[in-house]
Amino acid sequence: MSEVRSRRLYVGPALFSYGFRPFFLAGALWAVVAVMVWLPQYFGELTLANAFQPMDWHAHEAVFGFGAAVVAGFLLTAVPNWTGRLPLQGRPLLLLFSVWLAGRVAVVLSGQIGWALAALVDCAFLALLCAAMAREILAGKNKRNLRVLIVVTLLLVANAVFHIEAHLTGDAAHGRRFALAVIVALIMLIGGRIVPSFTHTFLQRRGEGRLPQTFARFDGICIALSVAALVGWVLAPESRAVGLALIAAGLLNVARLARWAGERASGEPLVAILHLAFLFVPIGFVLSGLAAFVPAVAPSAGIHAWGVGAIGGMTLAVMTRASLGHTGRPLHAGWGTKFVYAAVLLAAATRIGAALAPQASFVLLHVAAFAWVAAFLGFALAYGPALLRPRLD
Repeated sequence: MSEVRSRRLYVGPALFSYGFRPFFLAGALWAVVAVMVWLPQYFGELTLANAFQPMDWHAHEAVFGFGAAVVAGFLLTAVPNWTGRLPLQGRPLLLLFSVWLAGRVAVVLSGQIGWALAALVDCAFLALLCAAMAREILAGKNKRNLRVLIVVTLLLVANAVFHIEAHLTGDAAHGRRFALAVIVALIMLIGGRIVPSFTHTFLQRRGEGRLPQTFARFDGICIALSVAALVGWVLAPESRAVGLALIAAGLLNVARLARWAGERASGEPLVAILHLAFLFVPIGFVLSGLAAFVPAVAPSAGIHAWGVGAIGGMTLAVMTRASLGHTGRPLHAGWGTKFVYAAVLLAAATRIGAALAPQASFVLLHVAAFAWVAAFLGFALAYGPALLRPRLD
């Protein structure tokens, strides 16, 4: 109902009629730019004059540039559905988007404008997003979703910690892990709602057969233990006790994923990609846990299982589905959609492979980078026209 009302009331550019439009498109384009800039930095062919060392800039823009944009696009679209209120649109949405864009510029120029000003501008985006969410959730008396607001607030805290640690120590190692852990927790929370929900809707049309199990005590226990393992990983990633906790969390998340009947949805790409992307959550846990015991398993293997596989895959799954549904198009995965799914899965597999097989890392890193670029540039090209135009209806 809120979407129908918003289309009746809103007059202005289609791009700023709903939160998913600017943030999905800009987030995808920034994912392309950030990796194309990072690859020559990694090989020492390019230096950016900012306040971060190259690894920190890469991690920061992956989470707080690309990741935060997609999170904003999703939540600004989901919250009106949760609360029944009108979405943020027009000038307020343009302002929020401009603050996100200013953050990207501020981080790039942080070497000239100073780390403190850059941090202030960059953190302002998530602060405004939290404020907008809090207003809508409380006004809509939808307190059940305050837990999502808490996770986004933690993302804001992680961004502040990242900037401060990078300035004080020159290496935001804890900030990098903190930021990634918050996004993984958000995927476990939100993914645990949308994956079984969309799978249930699809399988109901197929008739008899096993359906996904609804959220139960097991899911709550799994999330709680996984978050505890992530906290340990942020603080002491080399601890063997933490390693065991991470592996246990990975196995619990495999069991959780198995409850959602993903094997029955293999014929529908829009649903199957949700299960495949979520699978990288337990893979990341297990690889990060094994890194504490097996020297051959580099810590970056688990990090990129989460970063490229879970975050990259889940964001594309959400971006494509929401872009189709909210622009009045049928929920059908065309060849372009299938291409971006295949590309992001290839990027995840080769980036993990580069961490586990250092002798082949030069080739695998390039394959992973260009597959990532193909996935998100492919999304921008395939979905950009729809995001820039009014709904078909």
